[in-house]
Amino acid sequence: MNSSLLSVPDGKNYEYGYNLAYKIASQQLAEADGIERLCLNSGAEYKIIDSHPVITLDYLNRTYRISLPGVDISLPDSGEEVPLKDKILLLHYLVQAKGTPIANKSIAYKELPEGVSYFRTFHKRAIKPLVDHFGGQPAKLIEAAKELGGDKADYGDMAVTINAFKRVPITFVLWRGDEEFPPDGSILFDATVSDYLSIEDINVLCERIAWKLVRLLPEGG
Repeated sequence: MNSSLLSVPDGKNYEYGYNLAYKIASQQLAEADGIERLCLNSGAEYKIIDSHPVITLDYLNRTYRISLPGVDISLPDSGEEVPLKDKILLLHYLVQAKGTPIANKSIAYKELPEGVSYFRTFHKRAIKPLVDHFGGQPAKLIEAAKELGGDKADYGDMAVTINAFKRVPITFVLWRGDEEFPPDGSILFDATVSDYLSIEDINVLCERIAWKLVRLLPEGG
């Protein structure tokens, strides 16, 4: 499987790139042998509804339905349209999941394959929004993260761990700063994250979560 074809676009021609990535990932899933194995590896649920295969998959504290063979992705009991970036992430996680047990060992972004090369972009897109909006009031991160299923973690001045997918826990860390140092932040991953998502997918996923948290910032924050 060509992993480069399974990456969320991270450059120019976004609209074309995202549509192409979604088309390729949909084909990969539709043509995959052993859908039940993919579900086992990712922690998704496989069932037959009205004679059609259906996959249910949890993502950021909500349950999504992937109906086959047409690869239609929806939020059950909701009229919301699933954003294209989220559709791609759902499919990439599903088809790339190796089923590796969670290591319960945290690693920084720079420890990921190609993490050093991508870090400046990653910091700007995923860490900076959190520091800008929560750095002076890190306690508000806990309240915002609850909407995404987040739990308090023991890092920095404030941290939360959010299960983006069942086997992809991500920890967002903030330091309040003082007269000498400005507020700062970091994002930590389980050591197995690369067995579930590419570095490009991780970039987009963390950016998506960061801005969801910002939008959930309690009123007046």
